[in-house]
Amino acid sequence: MLPPELTLVVAATRTMGIGLNGTLPWTGLRKEMAYFARVTKRLPSNAQPPAMNAVIMGRKTWDSIPPKFRPLKGRLNIVISRSHAEPPPPRGGDVDAETEAVRVGSLEQAVAYLKAGSAARTGKVFVIGGAQIYRAALELKEAKRVLLTRVMNDFECDTFFPLELSETEMEGGGGGGRWVKRSKKELDAWTGETVPEGIQEENETQYEFQMWERVD
Repeated sequence: MLPPELTLVVAATRTMGIGLNGTLPWTGLRKEMAYFARVTKRLPSNAQPPAMNAVIMGRKTWDSIPPKFRPLKGRLNIVISRSHAEPPPPRGGDVDAETEAVRVGSLEQAVAYLKAGSAARTGKVFVIGGAQIYRAALELKEAKRVLLTRVMNDFECDTFFPLELSETEMEGGGGGGRWVKRSKKELDAWTGETVPEGIQEENETQYEFQMWERVD
C-alpha cells in the first residue's frame, strides 16, 4: 500500500498566525468549524463505510478539544506525543474510533500505522495541528495539500503556520517545494461540496476558504 496523502487543515491570518497563548486568537466562527467537520468527515468517492478519514494531531491540540467532543466523531483520531515511546498496535479492531484515539510517538509512526491498514479502511488523512506537527508534516513528501481558512482580520499571535502562502503572488514557498493556490472549482471538487465563495464574516471576523497544493 502506498503512503497516504496528507492534507493539512489550518485557519491562519495573512501573516500565517494560528495561535495565541495555546488557543485560537479568534472566537465564534461556528460556520468555519462546521466546514472543518464536514470536510474532514466526508469520505472520498472510492471509499465506503466502515472506512473512515483520519485526523492527526499533537497532544496539545488534543488537549485543547473539550473532553465531551473527544475523540472527534466520525473520524479516526491519531494523537502524537513524545511520551508514547511504543509504536501503536497493528491496525485492526483494537481501537474503537468512536471512543478512543490511537496514540503514537511521531508523525512517521502515524503514517506507518495508516499504511499498514487495509486501503479499504482508510479515507483521507488530515493533519490538524499544532505548529510542530504541521512543520513535521511539511517535511514529508506525503504532504500534498493545505486547506486554508484565510483570516482577514489582524489578530495578535505567538504561534505561526510554518509555510508562507502568498496571497499576492498566488504562490507559496518552503515546505519542501512550491505551493500554488487552486481555483474555487478545484476546491469544490476536492472537498465534495459547494464551498462558500469569497469573504465570509462571523462574529466580526472575516475569512475565506482556500486550497493550496504542492506542485514540485
